[in-house]
Amino acid sequence: MPTSRAGRARRSIFVLDTNVLMHDPTAIFRFDEHDVYIPMIVLEELDAGKKGLSEAARNVRQVSRFLDELMHGASKEAIDRGLPLPTAKNGAAESRTGNGRLFFQTEVLDSDLPTLPGHGADNAILGQTLALKRAHVEADVTLVSKDINLRIKAAILGVHAEDYFSDQTIEDADLLYTGTQALPVDFWEQHGKDMQSWKDQHRTFYRLRGPAVRDWHSNLFVYEDGANGVEATVRSVTGEEAVLELINDYRAERHSVWGVTARNREQNFALNLLMDPEVDFVTVLGPAGTGKTLLTLAAGLAQTLDNRRFTEIIMTRVTIPLGEDIGFLPGTEEEKMEPWMGALMDNLEVLTQGQEGGHWARGATNDLLRSRIKIRSLNFMRGRTFLNRFIILDEAQNLTPKQMKALVTRAGPGTKLVCLGNIAQIDTPYLTETTSGLTYVVNRFRGWAHSGHVTLLRGERSRLADFASESL
Repeated sequence: MPTSRAGRARRSIFVLDTNVLMHDPTAIFRFDEHDVYIPMIVLEELDAGKKGLSEAARNVRQVSRFLDELMHGASKEAIDRGLPLPTAKNGAAESRTGNGRLFFQTEVLDSDLPTLPGHGADNAILGQTLALKRAHVEADVTLVSKDINLRIKAAILGVHAEDYFSDQTIEDADLLYTGTQALPVDFWEQHGKDMQSWKDQHRTFYRLRGPAVRDWHSNLFVYEDGANGVEATVRSVTGEEAVLELINDYRAERHSVWGVTARNREQNFALNLLMDPEVDFVTVLGPAGTGKTLLTLAAGLAQTLDNRRFTEIIMTRVTIPLGEDIGFLPGTEEEKMEPWMGALMDNLEVLTQGQEGGHWARGATNDLLRSRIKIRSLNFMRGRTFLNRFIILDEAQNLTPKQMKALVTRAGPGTKLVCLGNIAQIDTPYLTETTSGLTYVVNRFRGWAHSGHVTLLRGERSRLADFASESL
C-alpha cells in the first residue's frame, strides 16, 4: 500500500471483516474519505458464502458485483495504488467519487500472533490488521467487525476495533421516537392567542401558532396530563403554525372497535392510527402484553368486515424459533405458518369469546374470520403487489432494513401496512436495537403525512404477567 497522500493530517485505514459485507453490501462505500482494506481471506469467505437463497448469500453476490464494477478495466498497477471509491447514497453507490480508496491484500504480510493458537479465518484477519498497523505507522488502522469475540481478541492484541455503525439510524434505542408528546403546563398561554377552531362533520380542528410547533410533525399525538386533558393529533405543520384534530376516544364502550376498547392513553392513540383511513403505514412498538396484536387485529376486522374498506387481512411474521428448530413442517403455505401464528389464534379467541349464541355461533364466527384472514410467509413476498389489503407484519424487529424495504414496497393502492414488534427481543444475528429494520422505518417514515407511530408502554395482560415483567 502507498504512503499517506499529501493534504491529509492523519490517514485512516478500515479493515473490513466478512460479516460486515454480508450484513451490508454497500459497506465499502460508507467510509467517506477514508481508505478501505479487504484481506484475501475475506474474499475467500465471501466466495464460500455466495451460494443459496438466504439474505446473507444474496448480499455476498451483491458485494461481488460491486467489486467487479470497481475493478472493471483496472490494471494491476491501479489495483495496487487503490481503486477510487464512490460515496453511498440511499443504499447504493453514487457516481460521485470521494477521496477514499479500496485496497486489496496483494502481498504476504508478516502476521505474528504469538498469543492466538490456530489458523482460523478470524485470526488471519486479525493478523493482517496487526501487520498493516505495523507497516503503516502514519495511519490509524481500524478493524471493523460485527463479531464481538473478534473485537475482544483485537483489543487484547492492541488493535483498534469497532462495530459497523453506518447502518444505524439512531445512536441509542432510548432516543427512538415514541410518537407522543406531553404538552407543557403553560402551553395554551403561549399558543392559545388568536387560535382558530372549526368543525368538519364530526371532526374538530384547531389552528394555532407558537414556538413549540416547530418541533412537531404530521400524526404526532399531543396530550395534556389529567383526567380531562386534551388529546389531539397533528394534521399539518407550516413553520410555527399547526393544525390539530381532536382524536376519537376508543376507551369508551360506545366507541369500541370489534368489541375491543383501549385501556390506556397509548392504546387509544394506536387505535386512532389503525382506524384512520388517511394513514397507510403504522408502526406499533411495545413489550409483550401491551396489546399490539389484539388492537391491530380488531381494527383490521372492523375495517374489513364492517366497513368493507379492505378485502381481506394478511398476517405474516419472521419465522425465527425461540429454541431449537422443529424441522420441516408438512402441508400448504398456510399450514406451515400455523405454528408461528399462535398470537393470531389467541387474539381471535379473545375477539370471539363474547359472541352470543353459544358454541355453534362462535364456531361459525371463527370460520368466517379465518376465511377473511390469510396467513402468508415472507419467503414468497418478492414480486407480489397487494391491493386493498390490511397487512399485519408481526415480529418486525427481526427484519433487516433491506428486507423491510422489500416488504413495504409490496403495498399497492388501498393497502394499509401495520408493523408490530419489540426491539428488545431481537433474534436475528448481527441485528441490534439501533440497526433493526423496524427502527429504520420508524425513523425514515417520521413526519410523512400518511404514516404514524406509537410506542405502547403498559402491559394489559393480567396482574400475574405485570408482576412477572417487573420482578423477573
